[in-house]
Amino acid sequence: MRYEIVELLKEAAPGFVSGQELGRRFEISRAAIWKHIEELRQEGYSIEAVPRKGYRLISSEDRLNSYEIANNLSTFIVGRKVEYFDTLDSTNNFAKKLAGEGCPDGTAIVAGQQIAGRGRMGRSWDSPANKGIYITVVLRPPMAPEETQILTLAAAVATAKGISAATGIGTGIKWPNDLVIEGRKVCGILVEMSSEADRVNHIVLGIGINYSQADDEFPDELKHRAISLRMASQNIKEGSTKEMSKLSVIRSVLRELDSCYQMVLNGKHKEILDMWKKNSVTIGREVRFTMGDVEYTGIATGITTDGRLSVDCTDGKRRDLLSGEVSVRGIYGYV
Repeated sequence: MRYEIVELLKEAAPGFVSGQELGRRFEISRAAIWKHIEELRQEGYSIEAVPRKGYRLISSEDRLNSYEIANNLSTFIVGRKVEYFDTLDSTNNFAKKLAGEGCPDGTAIVAGQQIAGRGRMGRSWDSPANKGIYITVVLRPPMAPEETQILTLAAAVATAKGISAATGIGTGIKWPNDLVIEGRKVCGILVEMSSEADRVNHIVLGIGINYSQADDEFPDELKHRAISLRMASQNIKEGSTKEMSKLSVIRSVLRELDSCYQMVLNGKHKEILDMWKKNSVTIGREVRFTMGDVEYTGIATGITTDGRLSVDCTDGKRRDLLSGEVSVRGIYGYV
């Protein structure tokens, strides 16, 4: 009921709604209304109470909770169930637990902070409170394990589209699914899978976005390699970006994930690959990678139909790389 109260206050804003009117609408006492208002304040809603006027919602902008994220999201699969936590050790770890308990396809976990965030290749992911966006989605695609590389690329495409729709900020995709702005990393995506020999049990798709960090708030080893959406918006010509809201970015990313996931399920892999290639900052560049104990260099020339990165190496051979096997770096820097 308390979120229905929020909606009524939103509709009336910036005006007031009396406790008597709220009590009449919900057929409860004014004392019960006051109790719900106090619970909403504890969740972070800014609600003003004035004698003989009633209650007024001052602001709900960027109020993160399961209700605000899921309300009118209008997705078909991703985000139909949302769980929000102020702090988790890792959204991927929690998602694996829910997946093992049978949570539905598309369940989304969002956290305000991770104390043990992880990236690809076992690296840690810096996840400070209120500075980033940390999302994991549980997927249950009817696919064989060897077919799932397309989901890794689709996740990058969807996240890039979601960020652009919510902020007006364009990002490039570094193979397979890092998002970069001005050559610096703004988003990392970690895909982990539980499978049998011939089928996928579940996939947990974790997304970490640097949202509001200042340059000097990144760890020393990440300075000059990382960027936040807030930093990027300050570097872009005024008027070309949108008013930023963490909530709007989360909702936009979930919508685009839902759209791209449906494309994958409907066999529209070529469309996903075309969108990935359009945003790629890797194709056409000289790259370095290690396969086994051997380091190679070459030119990244394209993507195969099953989502592998094709590299024409200096030894004259073409190698097609799977994202889980190698880490690609540009010759002259991160990209």
